[in-house]
Amino acid sequence: MKNLLIPLAVLSLFAGSSLAQAGSSIDLKVNGKITPSACEPGLSNGGVYELGKIPAKGLNVDQPTPLTAKSLQMTLTCQALTLVAIRSVDNRPGSHYESDNSLRFGLGLVNGNEKVGGMGLSLESIVADGAPMYGIGSVGTTGWGPTQVLSPALLTSFTHDISTPGMAPAPIQRLTADVLIEPKIAPANTLTLTGEVPIDGSATLDITYL
Repeated sequence: MKNLLIPLAVLSLFAGSSLAQAGSSIDLKVNGKITPSACEPGLSNGGVYELGKIPAKGLNVDQPTPLTAKSLQMTLTCQALTLVAIRSVDNRPGSHYESDNSLRFGLGLVNGNEKVGGMGLSLESIVADGAPMYGIGSVGTTGWGPTQVLSPALLTSFTHDISTPGMAPAPIQRLTADVLIEPKIAPANTLTLTGEVPIDGSATLDITYL
């Protein structure tokens, strides 16, 4: 901490002397939150869905080929009741073959710019602290609406009731849910299939404290 604070203090003094002559200033702010409890996330099978080898001859030529869907169990364990949401990050941005679909995740690029496919992620069988829960989503931290989708475009949280207006996240301590993974391969006529093509989807589910 001292190594951080001392250079900032020196910079502030030096900058203050110079900026006083220039008649202008700039503010530096440090923002954050101290949360009363930490939450530990987990995914079954190490968070990996291994598709194996898929014969190219079995792919649809001019439309996407859906692959077998699979569920991994997600757990979220907090030290106390905590308001949280999931921020989903696509680690292969720009590689989804449907470029106008911001709800899905990419499966990587091959041969420079060929998009292998995409995958959808959604939540099922959500239970927290012994009670059923429902997924809700928001593009910020207000204005929540029902959704089961995990998406790079949304924050996803949990509530007990989606039948009334003004729904909002509810605090949880221990939550389990199935993360349904639904991959699709792009139309075969958009890919060069003369050799093995890697399927390389990757997403990070980041726990955000509300």
